[in-house]
Amino acid sequence: MRAAVIAGGAVTCEERPAPVPQGGEVLVRVRAAGINGADLLQRAGHYPPPSGAPSDMPGLELAGLVESLGPAATRFRPGDRVMGIVAGAGQAELVAVHERVAMPAPAGLSWAEAGGFAEVFTTAHDALFTQCGLGPGDRLLVNGAAGGVGVAAVQLAVASGATVVASVRSPGRREALSSLGAHGAAPDEAFGLGPFDVVLELVGGPNLPRDMEALRTGGRVAVIGVGAGAIGELDLRVLMARRARISGSTLRARPLEEKALAARLVEHDVLPLLSARRVVVPVHATFPLEDVAAAYEAFSAGEKFGKIVLTIDS
Repeated sequence: MRAAVIAGGAVTCEERPAPVPQGGEVLVRVRAAGINGADLLQRAGHYPPPSGAPSDMPGLELAGLVESLGPAATRFRPGDRVMGIVAGAGQAELVAVHERVAMPAPAGLSWAEAGGFAEVFTTAHDALFTQCGLGPGDRLLVNGAAGGVGVAAVQLAVASGATVVASVRSPGRREALSSLGAHGAAPDEAFGLGPFDVVLELVGGPNLPRDMEALRTGGRVAVIGVGAGAIGELDLRVLMARRARISGSTLRARPLEEKALAARLVEHDVLPLLSARRVVVPVHATFPLEDVAAAYEAFSAGEKFGKIVLTIDS
């Protein structure tokens, strides 16, 4: 089968043996697979996958048709449309996915949209609702809102009845975020629009002091991105005065039980919104798998809104 492979700091399309589904897994013939920031970190050698995932094959989300079932897999049938998260090797023609972290792909969803859904919407949903308890009437600040997770978070928060300020440097992307129901703002302006019940931090450590100052009493900060740096100063007096909480997480290395729970919550809470088009997966560009190097460069170039997705015809 063809697959994206990392070698010498570059990503190319190469031939690899097809995986064999193990207990509880389904073999998916992939039609689309999203690219995420973690894939670029893995390409650079900074984000090794957890044990059991190939170190040289990137890809954390995919969508396609069930090809066959592994032992004891009962949830899906061959030919079913599915999408889901994996710990790696998702950018390939065939991928083994545990049925507990897979979910049905709505019939009206394009393959590109389905392939760019699972990782970013699961990450955003987990951070906003499971970790931070965002609720109707809350005020949310999303820092670095134009990427896949940020766009997902904005839409999920708006759909929940929260008021959302989306911080991003590019005026064009601020307009795009405003079209999704947020108030698009430049970073310096955004911090002044508080106080906020929740801050979703996708930029990194340099924002931490202003995140804390922008919180209302009892506010929460969820850190899930450190692209601008992993080190930040924290005034513990502000933390105490705000009675605030700071949480952080990654999704990739979690055990199956935790990933399965996150997937079921997304399936219950988000798929109805997706089917009704109350949330969407903006696709900035698609590339065929054989052009994977160009796709990674497009992701690295920035100034995108939404997802870069690999498409696979097989």
